[in-house]
Amino acid sequence: MRICSLLPSATEIVFALGLGDSLVGVSHECDFPAAAARLPKVTRSTIPRGVSSRQIDAAVSSALRAGGSLYELDLPLLEFLNPDLILTQKLCNVCAVSFGMVEAAAKHLPSRPKVLNLEPQSLDGIFENVGQVADAAGTPEKGRELVNSLAERVESVRAKTANVPNRMRVFCMEWVDPPYCGGHWMNELVEIAGGRDELARLHRPSVRIEWEAVLEFAPEVLILACCGFDLERCAEEAAILAGFRQIQDLPAVQAGRVYATDASHFFSRPGPRIVDSLEILAHLIHPRFFAPPPLANGFKPLTLGKSTPASTSLS
Repeated sequence: MRICSLLPSATEIVFALGLGDSLVGVSHECDFPAAAARLPKVTRSTIPRGVSSRQIDAAVSSALRAGGSLYELDLPLLEFLNPDLILTQKLCNVCAVSFGMVEAAAKHLPSRPKVLNLEPQSLDGIFENVGQVADAAGTPEKGRELVNSLAERVESVRAKTANVPNRMRVFCMEWVDPPYCGGHWMNELVEIAGGRDELARLHRPSVRIEWEAVLEFAPEVLILACCGFDLERCAEEAAILAGFRQIQDLPAVQAGRVYATDASHFFSRPGPRIVDSLEILAHLIHPRFFAPPPLANGFKPLTLGKSTPASTSLS
């Protein structure tokens, strides 16, 4: 079977199932494992590099209002690769090429490929996607094995946090400028990791929120999990966050418990490494019970200065 993956998460699922040799093409964002980055890229982003988070948000909002797309599909290359199975999604047009665009392209390919929509909104949904990919590739038993191994790790964390004496207030910030709460599986991950994020939307998309709501929630742990940003890019957002009104009054800031994460590879990528994300969260929320996971590049603490950048709109 010739598989084309238009999602980084789907690419990771394919490799985790031991089917990496079947991949003939991937998206421009597929960079894990290393072998994925060497495959032909059938998509590209229309957002220029080097723009600010506020400019990215404006571009995304504009494209969605106009019914446009943030990504382009290389149709000649897709036709040349002639896949039997295309893995994509219609959960979020911000995250990948629109499902309609992919479906339309598939109808004109000689191979008449099956288009599999992966649309998880929860941890169980992510595990279900693993099974769907395995079934579509004709290896259902590998899917069951992978899901079982991932589920065991989740239950290990859940068992350790079941009776924690203090479920700390955690705010997972999916975007900084402007502020967005966590969505889909983030609330669930925080709960399993022994915290509570009352600003996150359970199994629903993240949304823009008022900074006043964050001040009222007074998080004890603040985690930047900016969608699509790697660790270095996410850490740069601290300069903006430092200028937010009364930021120094938050318990998380006073306790030095503000962290940047590699959201691009973990929290916003609904594949096998979502369990790594859970293990990172468990350590950041309850370091007494959870040793640092072997992911030195997955997170780092931030120190917020008291300067007010000119770009902030919440001072």
